[in-house]
Amino acid sequence: MPGVSSFRSTLSLAALGALSGLLAAFTALAVAELVAGLVRPAAGPVTVVGGTVVDRTPAEVKDFAIRTFGENDKNVLQLGILGVLALIAVGLGMLSLRHRRAGSAGVLLFGIVGAAAALSRPDSTGIGDVLPSIVGALAGSLALYVLASEATASTVAENSEGGTAGWSRRGFLTAAGVTAAAATSAGVIGRFLSGREGQGAVASRESLVLPKPSSPAPTVPAGTQLKVPGVTAFTTANRNFYRVDTALTVPKVDARTWRLRIHGRGVTRPRTYTLDQLLARPLIERDITLTCVSNEVGGPYVGNARWLGVPLADLLQEAGVRPPSKGGRADQLVARSVDGMTLGSPVEDVMDGRDAMLAVGMNGEPLPFDHGFPVRMLVPGLYGYVSACKWIDSIELTTFDSYDPYWVKRKWARKAPIKTQARIDTPKPFARPAAGTVIIAGVAWAQRRGIARVEIRIDDGPWKYADLAAQDTVDTWRQWSYRWQATPGGHSITVRATDGTGQVQTDQRTRTIPDGASGRHSVFVTVP
Repeated sequence: MPGVSSFRSTLSLAALGALSGLLAAFTALAVAELVAGLVRPAAGPVTVVGGTVVDRTPAEVKDFAIRTFGENDKNVLQLGILGVLALIAVGLGMLSLRHRRAGSAGVLLFGIVGAAAALSRPDSTGIGDVLPSIVGALAGSLALYVLASEATASTVAENSEGGTAGWSRRGFLTAAGVTAAAATSAGVIGRFLSGREGQGAVASRESLVLPKPSSPAPTVPAGTQLKVPGVTAFTTANRNFYRVDTALTVPKVDARTWRLRIHGRGVTRPRTYTLDQLLARPLIERDITLTCVSNEVGGPYVGNARWLGVPLADLLQEAGVRPPSKGGRADQLVARSVDGMTLGSPVEDVMDGRDAMLAVGMNGEPLPFDHGFPVRMLVPGLYGYVSACKWIDSIELTTFDSYDPYWVKRKWARKAPIKTQARIDTPKPFARPAAGTVIIAGVAWAQRRGIARVEIRIDDGPWKYADLAAQDTVDTWRQWSYRWQATPGGHSITVRATDGTGQVQTDQRTRTIPDGASGRHSVFVTVP
């Protein structure tokens, strides 16, 4: 039947076109990975395009992504980019069956987009960053042209009377197999080269021996950690510490070549430090609770660790910096990361006597790469987006009027002290505890002010005082518990905290944007 035969031929050709497009895209990405391994791993097209997407995404959408996907938001973004590329590749593959040059030109266009994204990145090192995208696109374009030619020849032979269909199909399959094998090899070699790029950083971390602090952390009081199942540990293990940042690829910085520059307005004695020079200085050790501004009421993006570092105020004073209250010319400290991220902190806060530091250690070991190795900044009492710069390599003194850092440009507040919050860790939402005594427990935090009181309310009843665990310092969270005589039925449990100044946590719910969420955490449980 000629009609059925024609339909099958068209369907076969479309499938071969789609496969050609996917193989061409795979080739482009694999070759780009290889070139990036030779040039600079962070210049790979998926990384630079993904970074550009992150930078241009509205703050509300970013907040939704963090709230929905948590620390997997970057993986979701990269999978989304690859999914879109796959769909476009299928379309270009089918287009190339009739217009091979147009299909190949489409692949080249994506190479140009990747190159433009590479040059626009704040950590771009110059024209060499365009090579992965351009060379990868050229390889993908050539692959698509060849595969589309073979696919067309295969279908023409299938419709001919010469009996050459089998031979032509073998020609396409051979071309496809060679393309896939070559692309896979390029990708594997590229991954190896990229991994080797970070070996120096890994070796520098493994060989780093942290000095003992000149000012050790005070002994944590007995009774700081409650013996209640389900309550968050007082000290957050490094592997469990939250990570919220924009880095699609975690920077691997070699500590031996790392440098920190202090410069800018009001700096009379600019300084550049190596890691060894910082480690040779008197170090302080402190327990400090960090909080992300993207943390919803009752959210997980808060953690407490023991940090080791250099007092930041000392470094600034040696550079001639004075706070505005003492006539200083700069009121904003802009910290820059090796990947181009910028965070702005009030100079007054950094130099007011709190334990602001350049941290080199976390819970007794060098900083993990995910958390800023070799050096990150910490300022107790401020949300991370205005204080906790990871992979820091520059500190510039300036003013709030003259410069807006990364997040401020995206509608977040310039100044963001951490708000008083309390969280219920146990029971979990929609739990079904048995009637009788139920231990309600959790944590509360109000860095720089401390927690003076935590109260619990069951349904619409009166507020009842919770029992407080021992407080370590005003810069750490505090555990609490309450013994509830649970009765059958559905119940709402709400918590509120009062900070050391007597300020009660507000019940007004606000979003995380622009300066952190507020409101009271509650959970609903059913007692059978």
